[in-house]
Amino acid sequence: MFLTDEKIKELGIKANDIRKSIIEMLVEAGSGHTAGPLGMADIFTLFYFHILKHDPKNPEWEKRDRVVLSNGHICPVLYATLAHAGYFPLEELKTLRKFGSRLQGHPWRELLPILETSSGPLGAGLSQAVGMALAGKMDNKDKDGSTLLTTSRFIYCFMSDGELDEGNSWEAIMFASKNKLRNLIAIVDRNKIQIDGPTESIMPLEPLAYKWRAFNWHVIEVSGHDFKALNEAVEEAQAVTDKPTVIIAHTIPGKGVKEFENDYRWHGKAPNKEEGKKALEELSALRF
Repeated sequence: MFLTDEKIKELGIKANDIRKSIIEMLVEAGSGHTAGPLGMADIFTLFYFHILKHDPKNPEWEKRDRVVLSNGHICPVLYATLAHAGYFPLEELKTLRKFGSRLQGHPWRELLPILETSSGPLGAGLSQAVGMALAGKMDNKDKDGSTLLTTSRFIYCFMSDGELDEGNSWEAIMFASKNKLRNLIAIVDRNKIQIDGPTESIMPLEPLAYKWRAFNWHVIEVSGHDFKALNEAVEEAQAVTDKPTVIIAHTIPGKGVKEFENDYRWHGKAPNKEEGKKALEELSALRF
C-alpha cells in the first residue's frame, strides 16, 4: 500500500473536495455537525481511496472490508466520501437531513443499504464491530479448527474520543482483547472536543494510550492529517496477529477552516450561508 508523493497530492485534493461537499451539505440542511466531519476528511479519504477493499459497483461484495461508523453524528463526511467514491450521485448530498432523504442526520441502514450499520447512540459501534470481527474470525478457520493467521477482510471501527465516556465502549474493548480479534482495527478521532467543551474538562481521558494498552490492545498514535503516517499505521495494524489494534488519530476539529478549527462550539452547529461561503472560499484557496 505504498504511497507515492503524487498519490499523497491526489488524496489531499480529494479530501479538500470532500470538505467542500460537507460545507455545502450542512448549509443546505441548515443543521448538523461541522467540526468532526471536517476533521475526519483526511482519514476517510485515505481509507476509501487507498486502503479499503471495496467496490462501489458491488457494495455487498462478500470480501469487502467493513467500516462501522460508531460516532454517527459525523455522517456528513461518510456520505460525502461515499458519493465522491461513486456509491451514489453527488447531487444527492444536498438532501442531507431532509424528509424522505436516504441521508439522515445519523446513518440509517434501512434507507441506505450501502451502510454496514445504523448508528446514533454513542458507544455502541465498537460492540457492533466486535461482533463482525468475531464472526470473521470464526469463518477464517482451517479444517482442523485452528485460526488462520491471514484474514480475508478487516473490520474498521471509526470512533470519537468523547464516546469513550460510555461504559459500553470499554466492555467491547475487553471482549475484543479476550478473543484476540486481530481483524479488528479501531480508529479513534482524538480531536479533544465534545458537544459541551474540551474532553479533558468534561471527562478526562488521558492517559488514553496507556488505558488501551492496559486492556491488551496494540496501540498506535499518529496525526490524523498525515497520509503517509496514517497509511503506515494501518499497515502496522494489519500485521498484528495476536490482538486487536487501536489507532489514536490526533485531528484538528474543523480542519481547513480557521474559524471552525479547535472550537468545540462547532461540534454540533452548521454554518449559515455567509459562514459557508467564507469557508468554501478558504478551502478553494488551498494549494496542494
